[in-house]
Amino acid sequence: MEVICIQDEAFYELIEVVVDRLKEKFQVTQDKWVTPERAMELLNIKSKTTLQNLRDTGAITYTQPQRKIILYDYDSIMEYLDNHKKEKFT
Repeated sequence: MEVICIQDEAFYELIEVVVDRLKEKFQVTQDKWVTPERAMELLNIKSKTTLQNLRDTGAITYTQPQRKIILYDYDSIMEYLDNHKKEKFT
């Protein structure tokens, strides 16, 4: 067996390239889980309290892999927006 050693920075760059290629191959345009900042941007809200209320009421799905890390489900956010859309008047 052959062992290859590379620097940390090179390793993480390689991982990013691999992830980008997989996304391209499988036509993934959006990550499944988004940061609170991205969730707020998608929902067009400025308040972290509003985001927390949406999370606490179950309006949007989230995961908490570590104590201080909360990620939001992109599809759940899009579904929430679709459920609250208003039809145009004709």
